[in-house]
Amino acid sequence: MCTHCGCGSDKASLINPSSTTPAKILSLSQDNKALHLHHALLAGNDAIAEANRHHFAHHHHTCLNLMGTPGAGKTALLEMLIQRLRQQGRGVAVLEGDQHTSNDARRIQAAGGQALQINTGTGCHLDAEMIRAGAESLHLPDGSLLIIENVGNLVCPALFDLGESAKIAMMAVTDGDDKPVKYPHMFSHCELVIVNKVDLLPYVDFDMDKVRHDLSHLNPGCPVLTLSAKTGEGVDAVLAWLTDRLADG
Repeated sequence: MCTHCGCGSDKASLINPSSTTPAKILSLSQDNKALHLHHALLAGNDAIAEANRHHFAHHHHTCLNLMGTPGAGKTALLEMLIQRLRQQGRGVAVLEGDQHTSNDARRIQAAGGQALQINTGTGCHLDAEMIRAGAESLHLPDGSLLIIENVGNLVCPALFDLGESAKIAMMAVTDGDDKPVKYPHMFSHCELVIVNKVDLLPYVDFDMDKVRHDLSHLNPGCPVLTLSAKTGEGVDAVLAWLTDRLADG
């Protein structure tokens, strides 16, 4: 069991999406003394995350951690970005985090990206050791773009440093405009917020001005980009932000 958040997974598997055979099994802690191990767990994770960060920097990798609600459109966004980046001659590798199935990893591969599925069982987040093992399995060439699509969840993914270069928080207008204030840790510790499904704004009760106002207090200066993964509206702005990150890397 995850001793930080109480999720019930004691194993996570890395799966090649073209096969159902687990490539590697990662054992997680099973100590019931969660309160006593709270800081120790995060400290252990953070040590691996820092090693990941040094590894990515040494190999000139840009690593992004994409987090958000289930159904926010994270995979759909990645499909569009992969297609546009391929036109620029740049490949994308994705570590896909889900409790079960390799559905999203297969979608990434169909879009032209390299993908590895990390299934967490009943676990609700990815951790630094999973990312270390996943990146190792991908055999990335120097200068790669690696995107982590975290498990759909606004709570625990925000607590675990993975060694990424930047965190992206993603939500949809169908989630409601109160999500930033209800889940402040996620939205106050990211470098970009994406609000998807804006094509549905005429049909849902969602106040974009409220979201921008709340985010300006939670995370001053953080860019907020609107997107429709259905129509493609806004994807160029996301791509421009990403291109700036690649240039900085």
